[in-house]
Amino acid sequence: MTIASIHRLLLAAAVAFACLAVPGARAQQPTPAAVALAKELVVLKGGTVMFDPLIPGVIERVKETFVPTNPQLIGPLNQVAAQLNKEYGVKRADVINEVSRVYAEHFTETELREILAFYKTPAGRKMIVEEPKVIDQSLKAAQAWAVNFSDVVLKRFREEMKKKGYDL
Repeated sequence: MTIASIHRLLLAAAVAFACLAVPGARAQQPTPAAVALAKELVVLKGGTVMFDPLIPGVIERVKETFVPTNPQLIGPLNQVAAQLNKEYGVKRADVINEVSRVYAEHFTETELREILAFYKTPAGRKMIVEEPKVIDQSLKAAQAWAVNFSDVVLKRFREEMKKKGYDL
């Protein structure tokens, strides 16, 4: 599993769990039409691909909890994991449906139609392609900025503590 796929798995899991874990934060009870529009939006934006690693990731993570205490069972555990991946692969639709419902709870049918219309324009299609890259680069840039800022703050702590008579 690559770093990028781990990031996607973590992001997908965080989004899915955040969406599912905060029922009180939901804005409205969606209509079936709104859910259908939201599902179209989720699929159009690549949600099916984004959530693909979720089920195998959960299965792998659970399997790995057994390995430290049962290293001799790695073969059978891998077999069970493969079986569960085949069996639970259909659950992917459940995740998409849940995420679609969350979108539909936050946006009206009219808003969803407008959002879909945008994502079907050339600019919207470009947004779909470029946004993951922008987010990834933004996170890297923010992390690099934080490291540099940490150095500045560290230096200031030392300066301010030196004024108080302490050498750090």
